[in-house]
Amino acid sequence: MPVLISLSALTPFLTAAAFVLLNELGDKSQLLTIAFASRMRVGKVLFGVLIATLANHGLAVAVGTLLAHVPGWDGWVRFLAAVLFLFFGLAALRPDISAEKRSPPQSRLGDVATVAFAFFFAEMGDKTQLATVALAARFPDAPLLVLAGAAAGMLLADGIGITAGVLLHRKLSANVCRVVAAVTFVLFGLFGIYEGLTGLLGFSGAGAAVVTVLAAACTLTAGICLRKPGRKRTGRA
Repeated sequence: MPVLISLSALTPFLTAAAFVLLNELGDKSQLLTIAFASRMRVGKVLFGVLIATLANHGLAVAVGTLLAHVPGWDGWVRFLAAVLFLFFGLAALRPDISAEKRSPPQSRLGDVATVAFAFFFAEMGDKTQLATVALAARFPDAPLLVLAGAAAGMLLADGIGITAGVLLHRKLSANVCRVVAAVTFVLFGLFGIYEGLTGLLGFSGAGAAVVTVLAAACTLTAGICLRKPGRKRTGRA
């Protein structure tokens, strides 16, 4: 029983860590970290990432927690967060083509400050930060655990990128990483939608299941469309 209680209490931390880890694999922020590590000490790079993550995702947690505690809005915010997870899942399928061509900026600041500033602005408005807002709204009573999980997931993802970046992108392609992240987001979103339909909107279990299945079908269709390679336009000179 104590073990089960401990695992339940750690759910916000583990969920945030897993989401951020899966979503950061192959993302532009991880590629930026790998580039920094090529000319800086790994310890300084990771420390800069930690500072930027605590600032960036701390803001996200504050916003998500505040929204979830607005009187009468907590259920709607959680339902909206579930819907957003479906969009995050679709967004995870889109490759950031330009990210691989980016190089770390030069700065007169110290290495740690340079990494922290660059990483902070690279993550601002990114899908990972928005996902942290949604997670904080999903677990409004454990904001520190969500923040700690997001920081742990970010450091783990960037640590993997630094130590095995080349192997990761050649053996485990960025496409595989994006698909795994997308599936995780979508499953979490579908569960939240079902929970919101039954608890917030008063749907029966069967009715909520039907709507959830329809949402899953629409998401799958959109995902397939995103995964299809675009046709090259041909024109006359």
